Amino acid sequence: MTDDEASGTRGTPVDDSGGDREDPGAGPSRAEPPPTRGGNVREVLTVLVLSLTAVLTAWCGFQYSKWGGEMSIAFSQASTARIQSVSADGQARDARSFDLVIYAQYVNAMAKEDTQLVAYISDRFTPAFRVAFDDWIAHERALPAPFSEPSYAPPGLAEAKQLSERADAKFQKALDNNARGDRYSLLTVLFALVLFFAAMSGRNWRPWAAWTFFGVAVALAVVGVVIMSTYPVII
Repeated sequence: MTDDEASGTRGTPVDDSGGDREDPGAGPSRAEPPPTRGGNVREVLTVLVLSLTAVLTAWCGFQYSKWGGEMSIAFSQASTARIQSVSADGQARDARSFDLVIYAQYVNAMAKEDTQLVAYISDRFTPAFRVAFDDWIAHERALPAPFSEPSYAPPGLAEAKQLSERADAKFQKALDNNARGDRYSLLTVLFALVLFFAAMSGRNWRPWAAWTFFGVAVALAVVGVVIMSTYPVII
């Protein structure tokens, strides 16, 4: 062995495993590339979209709950008005039955030409029947009986009609409130898709794929906000 070979052998450390030893200060051989500026911007925007979407989802849930409460109140009011309408209608039927009995007695007295009985019975006409009877006489008995006159309105008839209309209106209002709550509920599904695509954009995709996921999330978020702006709000 020459002196140069011996010198070269002494200057090179030999690895026991059969290879050269690596310098411990050199670090890993495959260092990950630092995040790009575009990736940092996307991450910040993704966090912003996720935060805003979470707030919008909570708002939709709040509106769904409020409209559900309004629906229950309207249904309760409709039920109450319907019961009151039935009660008022029963009062009107009772008053009509009484007027029918009195009018039957009046017809019998007229058939017997008992003027005293006719006067006695006519003095006991109810105010509602008296109005219809006078109109019937004034119209020269054009209709079969005073009960056919439009002016005949026994007590409770107008109230029953009014309460029935109120019950129908409240029932329709309850259905409308239910539909409004359902729309807000569907919006939460749309915002859930926004959260999904925004979260996917934060994965280790290629830049173009990550930006595509982010763009879809933003597009869905904008669509959801535009739709939500057309819905009524209740506080």
